[in-house]
Amino acid sequence: MTILRKIFTIIVYIFAAIGFILIVIYAAVEFGWTKTSGIIDNQHDYFKNQVLNASSTENASSTTDNNSADETTWIQSPQWQTLKAAIDKDVTSINQAATVAGVPARMIVAPLAVEQLRLFYSDREIFKEVFAPLKILGNQSQFSWGVMGIKQDTAIEIENNLKNPQSSFYLGSQYEHVLDFPASSTSPDEQRFNRLTDDTNRYYSYLYAGLMIRELEAQWQKAGFPIDGRPDIIATLFNIGFENSHPNANPQVGGAEIDIGSTTYSFGGLAGSFYASNEMTGVF
Repeated sequence: MTILRKIFTIIVYIFAAIGFILIVIYAAVEFGWTKTSGIIDNQHDYFKNQVLNASSTENASSTTDNNSADETTWIQSPQWQTLKAAIDKDVTSINQAATVAGVPARMIVAPLAVEQLRLFYSDREIFKEVFAPLKILGNQSQFSWGVMGIKQDTAIEIENNLKNPQSSFYLGSQYEHVLDFPASSTSPDEQRFNRLTDDTNRYYSYLYAGLMIRELEAQWQKAGFPIDGRPDIIATLFNIGFENSHPNANPQVGGAEIDIGSTTYSFGGLAGSFYASNEMTGVF
C-alpha cells in the first residue's frame, strides 16, 4: 500500500505541475507577457520622405539605389534568398487573399517577410537543417499562429470587426461574411486554429492578414489620417495590434526589434524597406 500511495502522490504532483504550467502559459498570452519589446524606428524620416509615400510599385522601386548598406542588409542574407523562394510558391494564394481583402498583395508580403526573417534568424540550426534546404515558410502554432504570426485574440477581433457596424474598423456589409465558419462538428476555435496553421494551404493566413491591414486602413481613413500609402506604418500597426492603433497626424514607424546580422530593424522599418525595394516586384 505504501508503494501505491507513493505512486499516486507522484502522479498527483505531475498533474498539478502540468496544470500550473498551462495556467502560466494562458496568463502569458492573455496579459501580453509573450510580446517582445518594441522600438521607434530612427529611419522613420527616411522612409516617410523618400520612399513610402509612393503611390505605385514603380515609384517605390525606383528609390532602392538610395538605401544605405545597413538598410538593405537583409537583401544580401541567405535567409532572404531562401525566403524569397518560399514566398514564390504561395503567389497564387497571396494574390487571391489580397483580391478578397482589397489590399495590394505586396502589402501582405511586407509583414510576411519580416515575420519569417525573424523566425529564420531566431533559430539558425533549424534554418540550416529545414528552411534552407526545403525552401519553405515557418508555420507557427503556439503563441502566434501560421506564417503571418497572428495571435488567437487578434484573429477573433478581425472576425468581429467585419460584423460590427459600430466598430471604427468596420469595412462594410460586403465583408461581413468573408470569414464565416461552415457548419461543422468542430468548434469555431478549432476551425480558426486549423485555418491559420494549415501548412498545405496558407490562403487563410494571408486573408486574415489582408483583412487586418484593410481594417486598420479603414480606421485611419475614417479619422481623417489615411495611411494606405504608408506600408511602414501599416506594418507597425499590424505588429503592435488593434489596441495600439490610435489615428493621428504624425504616426511613428516602430514595433518589435528584428536583428538581421549586425543590423537591428524595427518591424515596421524592415517591412517598409522590403516594400520600397526591387525585391519580388516581378510578382508582387
